[in-house]
Amino acid sequence: MSSGQTTPPRARKIGLDGEPTLVAPIPVGSAPPHSRAGAAARNGRSSDVSAGSPPPATSVVERMTIEGVSLAYGEKWVVREVSLPVRQGEVLALIGASGSGKTTLLRSLNRLTEITAGATRAGRIVLDGEEIEQIEVNDLRRRVSMVFQQPNPFPMSIFENVAYALREEHSAGRRRRRRSRRELEPEVIDALHRAGLYDEVAADLDHPALRLSGGQQQRLCIARALAVRPEVLLLDEPCSALDPISTATIEQLIVGLRAEVAIVIVTHNLQQAMRVADHVAFMHLGELVEYGSSAQVFDNPRAQRTRDYVGGAFG
Repeated sequence: MSSGQTTPPRARKIGLDGEPTLVAPIPVGSAPPHSRAGAAARNGRSSDVSAGSPPPATSVVERMTIEGVSLAYGEKWVVREVSLPVRQGEVLALIGASGSGKTTLLRSLNRLTEITAGATRAGRIVLDGEEIEQIEVNDLRRRVSMVFQQPNPFPMSIFENVAYALREEHSAGRRRRRRSRRELEPEVIDALHRAGLYDEVAADLDHPALRLSGGQQQRLCIARALAVRPEVLLLDEPCSALDPISTATIEQLIVGLRAEVAIVIVTHNLQQAMRVADHVAFMHLGELVEYGSSAQVFDNPRAQRTRDYVGGAFG
């Protein structure tokens, strides 16, 4: 798919063994059954959210809709007929073994898959009611930001890493005058606060970002993504290269951010999905096998393949 293409490719029918198992979504405005509640139930405690768990989001708004999406590289179809909602107020975790198609699906949400030669898509991906193929690609990637597995700060100062995103947004708006540091500073500081990093770097904003620890670098990348106020934040194994303390910090950040931005996370770590996700989609060999609340998928999976995966039989 070329970046200049303005219409989706023609759909190609995919033969599947059976329909994926779906469960009813949580009604808007209700308290999502957080995964920690499921963990409490497994330990014989009350299923109510414990005092140490983050409060549920007060409202849920659907930002993206994935409708019958299939994705292929050349003649190889790697995602088949997946339909999912992506909601602000929730964290959606995509889980599954390597090669299940979850990262390919994640990358399709801001059209990163089309960078690969021969990539095609069937089905619809809608952002706030508009098919993403009809959105200018740079504008889409500002509205649907992505944080990758390995932290990738730019070789510049902490301040300029975040300011870069803001200047790019400014430039895309065709404003000719370069914004000054003084103008950008409140937005940079706000993004660093939202990423839970400002208190640690407040005195060092002009220091090289590459001197930060791995966990701090990843939070800086999250701050850079948040600076332009996206509607959706995509996280591709954001903690896989980090130590347990940094991982816990970022997990807490993810849960706190879900009230202001829709979050989709790909993770191989089932415990992490249990800790942060409100809803879970289990994928296997490109198919969506099961989708439901975190508590339902982990405590009472409906499909045998899901039971095998969460039970450790494969993966």
